[in-house]
Amino acid sequence: MAGAEPKYHRILLKLSGEALAGKQGYGIDPEVIAGIAEEVREVVALGVQVALVIGGGNIFRGVAAASRGMDRASADYMGMLATVMNSLALQDALEKVDVDTRVQSAIEMQEIAEPYIRRRAVRHLEKGRVVIFGAGTGNPYFTTDTAASLRAMEINADVILKATKVDGVYSADPAKDKTAVKIPRLTYLDVLKDNLQVMDATATSLCMDNNLPIVVFNLTCCGNIKKVVLGEGIGTIVKGE
Repeated sequence: MAGAEPKYHRILLKLSGEALAGKQGYGIDPEVIAGIAEEVREVVALGVQVALVIGGGNIFRGVAAASRGMDRASADYMGMLATVMNSLALQDALEKVDVDTRVQSAIEMQEIAEPYIRRRAVRHLEKGRVVIFGAGTGNPYFTTDTAASLRAMEINADVILKATKVDGVYSADPAKDKTAVKIPRLTYLDVLKDNLQVMDATATSLCMDNNLPIVVFNLTCCGNIKKVVLGEGIGTIVKGE
């Protein structure tokens, strides 16, 4: 793929918090985060504008805490703060490999992150900086998937790249069902109708209303972010009819 032209010129990469935890399952694994930073650096070197949204599940899951009796809004705010911690860790890893990075938080905390301002975010991207959107949408009851869809639309991204531990969407859980087959293409309605675990329904509906494609791919294979950006047929693409 030497000299290949990127298929997408402005992307929003959605990472789960669990992706940063690596094999330990919680917290932040320095080796994993350094690997992700290196892959993002390669994509930026292609001239692609990169924004990121990271979950907080490796530190705190609001939904899980709410199910055990905690007030849902309070639990969700704690989850949003966890995403800011992950954002700062990734910013540090990116800057160690000489990638200019800005963190914008939907909850104002001016000592450590810029407030989320759409026009400023777009300007950073145009200048070749990576922008990490922290604290979700700033509202409880919304997932980081929904935050990713919302921010992708606001910055006019070409695609959402949803990084997971499997290489696309399957007919069943491939870890439990040997007959599960990978589905290379889906429509938004397929995802909603069959309740496929691509993104939650709110996020999928937002993408459908604005015709924003979603590519689900395996983050654990080295080089996959670059392969998706170059248009290689890995993962599953979700788009309109």
